[in-house]
Parts: sequence; C-alpha cells; structure tokens
Amino acid sequence: MGYKSAVIKPFARYVAAQIKIQSKEPYLWQNKVLNTLIQVGKRTAYGLDHEMGSIRNYDDFKKHIPIVEYEGLAPYIDKIKQGESHVLWSGVPLYFAKTSGTTSGAKYIPITHDSVPYHVNSARNAVFCYIAETGNSSFFDGGMIFLSGSPELEKIGSILTGRLSGIVNHQIPWYIKRNQLPSWQTNCIDDWEEKVAAIVNETAHRDMRLIGGIPSWVQMYFDKLIEKTGKQTIRDIFPNLQLYVYGGVSYEPYRQRFENTLGSQVQTIETYPASEGFIAFQDSQQEEGLLLQINAGIFYEFIPIQEVSSSNPRRIQLEEVETGVNYAIVLNTNAGLWGYLIGDTVRFVSKNPYRIVVTGRTKHYISAFGEHVIGEEVDYALQQAILFCPAEITEYHVAPQVSPLDGSLPFHEWFIEFNRQPSDIHLFAQKINEALMRKNIYYNDLLTGAVLQPIRITLIEQDGFRRYMKSEGKLGGQNKVPRLADNRNLADALKPYIQQ
Repeated sequence: MGYKSAVIKPFARYVAAQIKIQSKEPYLWQNKVLNTLIQVGKRTAYGLDHEMGSIRNYDDFKKHIPIVEYEGLAPYIDKIKQGESHVLWSGVPLYFAKTSGTTSGAKYIPITHDSVPYHVNSARNAVFCYIAETGNSSFFDGGMIFLSGSPELEKIGSILTGRLSGIVNHQIPWYIKRNQLPSWQTNCIDDWEEKVAAIVNETAHRDMRLIGGIPSWVQMYFDKLIEKTGKQTIRDIFPNLQLYVYGGVSYEPYRQRFENTLGSQVQTIETYPASEGFIAFQDSQQEEGLLLQINAGIFYEFIPIQEVSSSNPRRIQLEEVETGVNYAIVLNTNAGLWGYLIGDTVRFVSKNPYRIVVTGRTKHYISAFGEHVIGEEVDYALQQAILFCPAEITEYHVAPQVSPLDGSLPFHEWFIEFNRQPSDIHLFAQKINEALMRKNIYYNDLLTGAVLQPIRITLIEQDGFRRYMKSEGKLGGQNKVPRLADNRNLADALKPYIQQ
C-alpha cells in the first residue's frame, strides 16, 4: 500500500461513519436544511416576491413556493445574467452550469459558493464509503481518469459558465489532481473524437486504476485503447484497474459488452449528480439503491408520478414517501432553486436509510395508449432478454409507432445497435415483450386486449448512434441518448442509420 492510500483510508472511514450517523436522523437534517434555505431565501428578490418571510412550516412552504420547471425561474435567472445580486440566493452565483434545454433552449443553472462544495464532496464521499466498506484504497496510488466535458469556461456577465463536469474540474481536491488524467490541455479539446484519441495517447502506458464517465463514452475510449495497443482486453492494458464510477444512465444494458472488453468484472460506484445538485450515491456494494443526500443543501419534495401533470399535484416531504412508488423529484437548494421539478423520477427501495433508484424521466416515457412505460421498465426488459439470448448492446432508443404503414396494430419500436447480435433476433424481441408485460400491467392489458401488437426491433448499423449524436453536436461529455420518447422525433432522425 502506498503512502497516499494509507493516509486516506482512516479519513474515509471517519467520513463514512459520519454519513451513517446522519442517515439515522433524516428528518432532523431535512428540517435544518429547509430552515436554512428559508432564512437565506426570504432576503432575496424571489423570497420577497413569494412572501417567504411568513413561512413557518412545510404547509406554509407549499402555499408560498410553487412547483416550477426551468421556465418558471428563467425571469429571475435573466436578472442574474444582467448583473443583479440577491435574486435567487445571497450574492451572485459562482458559476452557471449550462445544460441543454428543450422548450427554452439552453438552461443556465446557478451554482453558488454554498452549493459547490457539495458537488465535489458528495462524489468524494461515494468513493470514501466504498473504501470504508471494502478496505480498498490502493487506487489512490495509481492514475485516475475522468471522461468529462471541457473545463474551459466562458463568462455571462461576471459569472463563469460551462458544463457541470467542466466546472467540477476546477474544484478537484489536491490529493486527486496529481493522479488525474487527462491533462488540462487534452481535456480542453472540443472535438470529442480528437479528444478521445489524445486521452488514449496519454493513458495507454500509464497505471490507470479508476475510471469515471458515462458508459457509452467510456466504452468508446476502451475500443480506441484496444485498437491502438493491439491488446485483447483492457485488463491487458490496465492490470490494476479496480473501480468504475458512473452516473446519469443505467449501467446494466452496457454491462456485458463492458465486461467483455475489460476481460473481467470491475467494481462500480453509481452516482446521481445533476447540475441542480448532487442528489445521491451508492454507499454500499451490498445494498440496493443510492443513498439520498439528506444534508447536502437540498430540501426534497416528491410528487406521485401519476399527478405530475395535474394542475394541483400532491407534494410531500421525505417522511411521507413510501417504498415501491414512482415519484417525480422536486428540489429546493442553496443555489437558489425553488420548487424545481428536475425532470427525474425515483423510487425508494429503503427508508432506513433512505435509498432510491432512478427510474426515468418525467418526459422520457411512452404512453401513447395509456401504458406509461418508463426507463426502469425498458432497462429491465432488455436485461431479461440478454440473459436468455446473450447479446452486447451499444445503444438503444424506444418510440411508439401509432400508424404502421402496413395497417397493422400499433407497437413499440425498439431501435437497437448491437455490438454482438443475439443468435435469434425474433426470440430476443419476444423475450423483451414478455418481460415488459410482466413489469407493466397496463402494457400487458393492451397486448392481451389486442390494442397493441408485440414490439418490433429495428436494427441500427454499427456506429449509427455515435454518428447521429455527432450530427447533433452532442458527441461525448455528459450527453446521453434518450432511451424513451412518446413521439417519433428521434426515431425519424435515426432513419439514415438503419441497417439495410
């Protein structure tokens, strides 16, 4: 064991122990967070507009603070851009995290002096919990690579602006910086393919022990490494690779191809970071779900998913949630986000401590016929099909086909790019369909009632999704292919990449 890993291990155990102690009093910490938010918020322009000074309890809070999406806070964010201070939070933001919007174009999410430590420390704490549980800290003695967006930032007014992953690059702790790759110069390369090639050159002969990034882009990096070195597996290149840290998408659809490329299994840590705040992380290799961050500058609210589109949805705090129910998650943060519907759906798998799984997006689902199929369900169905008919998935997207050209019943169309196809594609489709029917009672009823026909698979040619993402200017970084859509916008855009 090296000096750094030896020094870090006791500190990791201390931090993990503190997290465990806090997790036993979730309501105490959430109430403290709420009170702190109100005390600061009532002195802001937003707080004055919403009479936040008269809030005495959570019921008052719900009466004064509306549920909003980005557009609801955009007028206040525009004031910040124009140089005003004390608008959503005290002072002005330290950064704007720029994210891709839908109806409003680019979104500018404030990150403040109060919120930025949680973006960094929560990621650190995920790793520290892993060390405390497994006793393994030796990866700190080798290289660590993080596939992220460029750390180059622009300014909007006086506020530094960029992608979240690039912003976090400016906050990396000193004890990681010396081990961190790629270099600053390489990380600033805009073109993703050029950047990956440069990362390969920098890392191919290094002792890499930890890798972080979205699965699809890490897989691309792995493929380029093998191509350059002529090795059979990543283990042949990085024999000491121990840990993979990811977030943003489910790892399971990529697992088989990932592990085949690696040459073995690798331990993983799942995280749930967002520009709006670091919400949860995997604190145990043994337990299901991600530990909700109850003392990280975020007061959480939850809306049952069936009510999220209603004019007066029921909103509840943490102590009222139930396991097994899908909720839309609402954030109130020390970055000045109030009643913010982040767009993700979660399900609690434990209340002692509070652990969640991310089940999808409020706008990424299929319910053309009332089936409301969500991301968690399609991931499950695909995993079940792979268990029965081994295959390696590169990427996929699912959309409804309401009016088939052949006049047959509607169906769900699965656009799948395989690295290794199943031996029987029709059986593979059948197994997906059967699993989805087991998972979703409404989908089952539509199939048995002859409203829908079973799924159809449309094969996307090799490298098709990558070329599509490149054509959209969304190659690499934190960009992800939407797994589900209730329309055919992406389905139609994929037509040039369909396998002939």
